[in-house]
Amino acid sequence: MTKHIIVDGSNIATEGRTEPSLAQLDEAVQALMDEFKGAKISVIVDATFGHRIAKKERAEFETAIANNELVAPPAGAVGRGDAFILAIADKANASIFSNDSFQEFHGKYKWLFDEGRLIGGKPVPLVGWVFVERLPVRGPTSRRSVRTGTVVKKELPTASPEASKPMPIPKSPPPNARSSRGVKNTAPQKSAKPMKAAQPQAAAKAPVAMANDIVPYLEFVEKHPAGTKVKAEVQSYAANGVTVRMGDIAGYVPLRNMASPMPRSARDIFKIGDVVTLMVSGYTPARRSVDLGVPEVVSELIKNPVAKKSAKKSSAKTAPEKTAPTKKAVVEKSSTKKAAVVKKAVAKKAVAVKAAPAKKVAAKAPAKKSVAKKAVAKKAEPVKKTAVKKAVSKKK
Repeated sequence: MTKHIIVDGSNIATEGRTEPSLAQLDEAVQALMDEFKGAKISVIVDATFGHRIAKKERAEFETAIANNELVAPPAGAVGRGDAFILAIADKANASIFSNDSFQEFHGKYKWLFDEGRLIGGKPVPLVGWVFVERLPVRGPTSRRSVRTGTVVKKELPTASPEASKPMPIPKSPPPNARSSRGVKNTAPQKSAKPMKAAQPQAAAKAPVAMANDIVPYLEFVEKHPAGTKVKAEVQSYAANGVTVRMGDIAGYVPLRNMASPMPRSARDIFKIGDVVTLMVSGYTPARRSVDLGVPEVVSELIKNPVAKKSAKKSSAKTAPEKTAPTKKAVVEKSSTKKAAVVKKAVAKKAVAVKAAPAKKVAAKAPAKKSVAKKAVAKKAEPVKKTAVKKAVSKKK
């Protein structure tokens, strides 16, 4: 009959879990006491156990430590909790409840392989905790400890020779990959088509943020043309100017419209909360923004664009007057060509009349000639008018 059992609390509390659970440890100890009635139970946990359990269990853990229900190894103990558990079991000639094999201690504590000195257990669904006697698992660390007869360190798993080699450099980039080293993409053209189709979507411009709502903005534009003075309150500094407020309308004063020469910072001219008189210098409909400036500076900037606009209007009015004569001249030239064609037709008719019999044509010939002369005279008149118009246009 087992008289004393040392519980590896950290190992049992983490069985089947990633983080230790104080509730699971308590359930296992209660089942162990029912299984081995009359045995003394000592629960040992490592120094980090209280930091790894859930926050809601820490108060209960501190109470258990204060009541000696749980025991932690002293700070700086070599071998941590495992060495402390084995030292207690060796001194009390007790069994150990743990699923660990303690391989690094096999050379020092050979009694671990004695019957009944190591007990294992696991919770089984719908059954509860089941306990069995077990023997420690041997391995490379166990053989080194037995060979030296001392406590050894666990060997960390070594990487394979292939894993220790440098990473291979791919000869070709993966499909649809953009190479920064100038390596040509050897992927088929079909894989490159989705990239081309996706480029317009990636290059789509983000919507422009509007400075004002459309209705107040249109009303303000109608009542305040460029050159109008308004009162505004300075709200905030921007990178190259200040933002002001005029009731429901927000405006912007760039540095170039503050002073001449342009100041280095808007803080030298304006302060937040100041109410100043400004002049409207223009509008940007694409962003519904109102551009403002100091009247002394903006008034000069507004005059020049007005002069340019007037010059453009005057040139637009004179352009039709210069081009009009050219169109008339083209019409008159076409009329002269028609007159020449008429003359040739009349001459042909006259030749045909002369070739006819004398009796029939004698009385009628003079009349036809006079008619032909009249027609030539009438159709030749536009030529004279065109000549006069050309002379007048040349004088102009």
